[in-house]
Amino acid sequence: MSTITRQEATRDVDAIILAPPETAKVRELAQAVADELGWPHDWLNDGAKGFMIGISSGPVIFSAPGIEVRSPSTAQLLAMKLSAWRDDIDIADARRLLQEMSGSRNEIWLAVEPFLIPGDELKAQFAFADLWETLYGDD
Repeated sequence: MSTITRQEATRDVDAIILAPPETAKVRELAQAVADELGWPHDWLNDGAKGFMIGISSGPVIFSAPGIEVRSPSTAQLLAMKLSAWRDDIDIADARRLLQEMSGSRNEIWLAVEPFLIPGDELKAQFAFADLWETLYGDD
């Protein structure tokens, strides 16, 4: 089982393979897709696992015999962007994700907080506060 997220702004698909014994098979299949479609060989990127804490139950994007592809929940995706906070793309993505969520500032923060990378909580908290104030003021 794999979890994949796709950003239109990037040229790859971030993936976390939840069945490690299948990693070699997934990479082999990704290589075949790349060859068939003329895509770069690194189109399937498992580097996002460094920003993933826990597994949320997001929507199923694709399902077929032997595979189920899910997106992380919006709260988890926002936590990943707040934990990374590397560049304008992370900031724009975090802004869009925050706008997709409903609830008070505190309710949204409580939904995001369990998915933050240990050690990055303070950075994420400041990033969240900055985004919230930019979008909604001091509320």
